[in-house]
Amino acid sequence: MKTYFVYILKCSDNSYYTGFTNDLERRLGEHHSGKNKDCYTFNKRPIELMWFETFNDVLNAIAIEKQIKGWSRRKKEALLSQDWDKLVLYSKNYTQFGDESSTGSD
Repeated sequence: MKTYFVYILKCSDNSYYTGFTNDLERRLGEHHSGKNKDCYTFNKRPIELMWFETFNDVLNAIAIEKQIKGWSRRKKEALLSQDWDKLVLYSKNYTQFGDESSTGSD
C-alpha cells in the first residue's frame, strides 16, 4: 500500500509552506538543499518541518493539502499547536473575527 504525506514547513521568513509528497524524507531533502530554484522555499531556507500527516488515498491527501493551503495563518497555527478549539473557531466565517491582516495571513 502506497503512503502519501501532507506537510507544513516553516520558512526562514516565518511564512508557511504546505506540500504533498509520496516520500517525505526525499522531499524535505530537496527543500533543504534548494534543488529547485523555482520552488517557494528556495529563497526562504532554512526550513523546518512543523507538521505532517500520512494518507493511504492519494486523492484524499491532495484534497487535504489544497484545503490547508486555503487556510488563514492563524488556522494553520491552531493546527500546529493542536489547539482544536481555536481550529474549530477559525473554521467559522472569517468575517466574525475582523481584519485578518492584523494577525498576518499566509
